Amino acid sequence: MFKLSANAIPVIALFIALNVLLTHPLSLNTETLRIGIGYLPIAIAAIAYGPVWASVTAVIGDIIGALLFPSGPFFPGFTASALLTGLIFGLLLYGKSITWKRALVPAILVGLAVNLALDTYWLYFMYGDSVIGMIPMRIVKAGIMIAIMATLTPLVWGRVGKLLARARR
Repeated sequence: MFKLSANAIPVIALFIALNVLLTHPLSLNTETLRIGIGYLPIAIAAIAYGPVWASVTAVIGDIIGALLFPSGPFFPGFTASALLTGLIFGLLLYGKSITWKRALVPAILVGLAVNLALDTYWLYFMYGDSVIGMIPMRIVKAGIMIAIMATLTPLVWGRVGKLLARARR
């Protein structure tokens, strides 16, 4: 879980770059809401390399993304949310066969506990009571993202997992 082969280092770097691109310029971003598939490289890193490397991917991706594509002030709480996303996906998916039913559990945890609850708290901490009006929109976003995460994670892993297995040979 902690060791990384020389072949895996560029793959992790690619996942970081994909996370930055899919989270910032290639997603729907506002100052308080983001809909996209930037979680996907983190989830794939979690499945392939475990929770530690998925968390590293998420944290580095978050910091680089905030520096290259600022959409508001940098706030370390969102970096903590990214770290938790990597941990959740890694702890629940690493070393297991990936089905949509298995992908549903981390999708729900990330969607509700991290994206809806924790990220909304970070926004409240930053902007105050004005966040309260966004809660209905954030609930809808969480539902959409849970469906996307539970569906795309096994679909993409089905393709990427085969490529990674070939690269390891």
